[in-house]
Amino acid sequence: MNFVSTRGSVNKIGFIDTVLMGLANDGGLLVPEEIPQIPAEKLEAMSKLTYQELAYEIFSYYVDGEIPENELKELIEKSYATFRHPEVTPVQKLKDNMYVLELFHGPTFAFKDIALQFLGNLYSYVSKKTGETIHILGATSGDTGASAIEGVRGKEGIRICILHPHGKVSKVQELQMTTVDDKSVLNLAIKGTFDDGQRIIKELFADVELKNKYHLRAINSINFVRILAQTVYYFYAYFQVTKENEVKNVNYSVPTGNFGDIFAGYLAKKMGLPVGKLIVATNENNILEGFIRDGVYQPGEFRSTYSPSMDIQVASNFERYLYYLLKEDPKAVSAVMEKFKSEGKIVVNQEQLHRVQEDFAAHGVEGEECLQTISEYYAETNYLLDPHTACGVAAYERCNDSSEVCITLATAHPAKFNESIERCGIKQPFPEQINQLFNKPQHLKVVEADKDEIVRQLETLFHFSAK
Repeated sequence: MNFVSTRGSVNKIGFIDTVLMGLANDGGLLVPEEIPQIPAEKLEAMSKLTYQELAYEIFSYYVDGEIPENELKELIEKSYATFRHPEVTPVQKLKDNMYVLELFHGPTFAFKDIALQFLGNLYSYVSKKTGETIHILGATSGDTGASAIEGVRGKEGIRICILHPHGKVSKVQELQMTTVDDKSVLNLAIKGTFDDGQRIIKELFADVELKNKYHLRAINSINFVRILAQTVYYFYAYFQVTKENEVKNVNYSVPTGNFGDIFAGYLAKKMGLPVGKLIVATNENNILEGFIRDGVYQPGEFRSTYSPSMDIQVASNFERYLYYLLKEDPKAVSAVMEKFKSEGKIVVNQEQLHRVQEDFAAHGVEGEECLQTISEYYAETNYLLDPHTACGVAAYERCNDSSEVCITLATAHPAKFNESIERCGIKQPFPEQINQLFNKPQHLKVVEADKDEIVRQLETLFHFSAK
């Protein structure tokens, strides 16, 4: 298994090198040279596996022997032993033909744990094998930061710096990141938006000299392992739902801002999973809805919403999808991304838009629609949706044919976003792990959203941690 860049200027590399490179050195994103194809009879056998066994089967296609079988199985077992539910990602039926896939049973109560528990253990494994200290750098709109810190804290040979937009994440998200008292963890609250943080991260990783000097590694979904780990639950959910429904294709409604979670579903479909429509659920920051509806990808004005983890205008994983839309032509991708950089938008032709709409539907959920969905489902089903999952359910209501089975990804526990839940007049009990956060001191620095300032902070972290 080789991996290549969407922009074509990185030599073919293996799985471990892909993990370590993160963002491709030419500024593109790494993708498999060929997507493995899983035949129907293999899918049938996989449907009987536990979550951990399924993860091993899917990872093995991409790891391709670079990690010995017993060590890969051990990494997987260790990663999902931290989850509160024996199935890791259980499926709940809410209505006829409508299910939610609960992705919030990990340590930080968010779907990011599924990939980041594994990636944290994988980085630790690589550090021990190579003797190299790993410096992890990431930006978060809320959930990635907490999951990343939880995934690597206390692991020898790893230090981590996370950027989050100051005052633009929920209180619980902020506390999960900033109450970790560890000299190898640096939380920087930037005066700006998540897009500002993501831009700085990409600039730092694009500086290959600096990246290599400090052994910088990516924790954001620019790292292909994040996508790979998330494909597993698409397979797992499909197998659970089709056990009680005689259907072939299943639709998925996915709350997404950075296009990573839904790209994992697209990858699963390309691998052979019988996925019908992938429904992109966004909020008022609806650049992805505009693209799927009109074929125009153009960032608009940033808006703070009730679903802050999706308050993103520039979706970093969009380039991966663009690569396949442009028939795996890296020159075409490079030209389009250069044009995007200079003109601020991407426009596809009618034939390409038709192909987009064959795979995707989309709905941008306004704030009141989000809250109304929470209230209605709580009243009708006694199931409490977090605001991101509510966007997914609202998009399901708008885009899914009633005769088709659909799984909505429940991306976070509602306790993480109590500000939105309270607006619905609903009081919820907090899990004890979240309750405890409110009594802990916070550790963070508020800084300008400036690349040079972030570099200065990184140098302080690396020097201080080395004492």
